[in-house]
Amino acid sequence: MKNKLPALVWILSAFAVGVPAYGAAVLQPVFSGKDAARTQIRVGLVPVLSKLEQPTDIQFIPGSTTQVVVCEKTGKVKFFDLKKKNSSVIGTFKVYRVSELGVLGFTFHPKFPKTPKVYLNYNPEDKGPMRTRISEFEWVPGRGTLAGERVLLEVPQPYSNHNAGQLAFGPDGLLYIGLGDGGAADDPHGNGQNPQALLGKMLRVNIDKKAAGLQYSIPADNPFADGKNGKAEIFAVGIRNPWRYSFDPKGRLIVADVGQNQWEEVSFVPKGGNLGWKTMEAAHCFDPKENCKKAELVPPFVEYGHEEGVSITGGYSYTGKAIPELKDRYVFGDFATGRIWAALPPATERPEALVAMEALGKWPISISTFGRDAAGELYVADFGEGVIYSVTPVK
Repeated sequence: MKNKLPALVWILSAFAVGVPAYGAAVLQPVFSGKDAARTQIRVGLVPVLSKLEQPTDIQFIPGSTTQVVVCEKTGKVKFFDLKKKNSSVIGTFKVYRVSELGVLGFTFHPKFPKTPKVYLNYNPEDKGPMRTRISEFEWVPGRGTLAGERVLLEVPQPYSNHNAGQLAFGPDGLLYIGLGDGGAADDPHGNGQNPQALLGKMLRVNIDKKAAGLQYSIPADNPFADGKNGKAEIFAVGIRNPWRYSFDPKGRLIVADVGQNQWEEVSFVPKGGNLGWKTMEAAHCFDPKENCKKAELVPPFVEYGHEEGVSITGGYSYTGKAIPELKDRYVFGDFATGRIWAALPPATERPEALVAMEALGKWPISISTFGRDAAGELYVADFGEGVIYSVTPVK
């Protein structure tokens, strides 16, 4: 399987099945394959939103457990109040929809609502080239709109896949932008290991200050901050397609990186780190004939093979109280097979061994993204049926 990614429709049609109608009983998992022998954490999925069109991101307003923004791949950004049961479209964008393009990621300014700004990752369809655009907007809840777009960064995309799409602010208040290797298959342009390319990287910028000629400034401790040996925006290299990343309670950045033909992985992303693509696919040499130089690369702490899933979707560290068995676990899933797992991250960002995966079961959904509310409870989106579920305890 040469070419695949979370939002790819042909994967959806090949692997996904439907879900019960909105308002139906709690979904129950199946534990099969390797999951049957793993530690099992029993949870249920309860539908909280429906009738969405290809959801790609779930972001709760900071401090809230009921107010949430959902991105739809096809072009809309929607606001929902789960308590009042009302909703509105706060932004509509003309985007490329083919393959993995569209509206892909959203986040709030770290000082929101005092600083009423939000950020969007999308692929505009206009007279310009196919590209990723990162923009800032004013949040105007009274008018129900996003206003005053300020384009921060645009990166040309050579293909319609491996765009990634996540945006997240770190504990340092800086914006992290995950970009895939640009697409096709096997990283044909060598972007992953090229420090002069923004593709295949984790970027980090300061959006509160502008440098000359830029809509942001470069953090002084970025690995190539002076721009001499690499792009100044780069935080880490060697990433294939970071389909969702987040920070754990210790402030460590965790990424789920979509694999190529054999392996999916979860890794820490330390500053200046090289996650290995395309020298490595997870903990394995991508080309067995090459010298992988593993000591120079950041190894994953979780990997699974394509007998269990073929397109990883990253999630969050569980910080809630409703499911004690998930305490401190990083929860993630697979878009194609609907499996959800948890893993306790290791102490070091460069682990010497993989950690055990714990099974939350296989579900009849296509997992495109996770969400986490202010109480630390988790949500998961079904891309195909347009339903968002809360992850709940079961007896």
